Amino acid sequence: MPVDWVMRIISALGVGAGVVSGVMEARRKRMDLVGAVAVAFLTALGGGTLRDLLLGHTPVFWIRDENYAYLTLALTPVVFYSTRLLRLSVRSIIVPDALGLGAFTVMGVEAGLADGTSMFIASLMGVITGVFGGVLRDVICNEVPLLFKKDIYLYATCSLLGAWVYILATKLGWLHTLALPLAVAFVFILRLLAVRFNISLPEPRTPLSER
Repeated sequence: MPVDWVMRIISALGVGAGVVSGVMEARRKRMDLVGAVAVAFLTALGGGTLRDLLLGHTPVFWIRDENYAYLTLALTPVVFYSTRLLRLSVRSIIVPDALGLGAFTVMGVEAGLADGTSMFIASLMGVITGVFGGVLRDVICNEVPLLFKKDIYLYATCSLLGAWVYILATKLGWLHTLALPLAVAFVFILRLLAVRFNISLPEPRTPLSER
């Protein structure tokens, strides 16, 4: 399968996962369909929008290729009405959010590398693309973003490690058609394992004084 088709599939997967996590959070906050559409667009397209602006790519990706906007708009009501009978908790979005994190991370790294940035900057583009949509989702839903919660476990770390898995795999000569899904799977599995086994970064031994 040509690499551009693999990238398109992963991009669609990321947007779809972003829509699902955004709509589920909107439903948990008892928003109507209009609110769910707004949250879904921010979640699915927000990270890539910031990435493109930082790289100087205008119009941004979903304006250049409006299929991403069509997919978001078409999928949102399907998810919205199919989850009406479900009891949604804070952790309901972890699986779709982890999938979106992996897919968006790879999209961001690939965009950075294609633009001729260094590997370090490309990895940061991956993290920005991976996490920023979720930050916007949580802010608009009046939640502390997952990125900043101590008890949510490895989040941006999963994205950063996955970005480097993709970069190193390509530098070692792996085919992009193998490196792309490998990095997505790595981020997805690592994120779920971090939540399952309560894995987080170590904290300082001595807490800061409140005075």
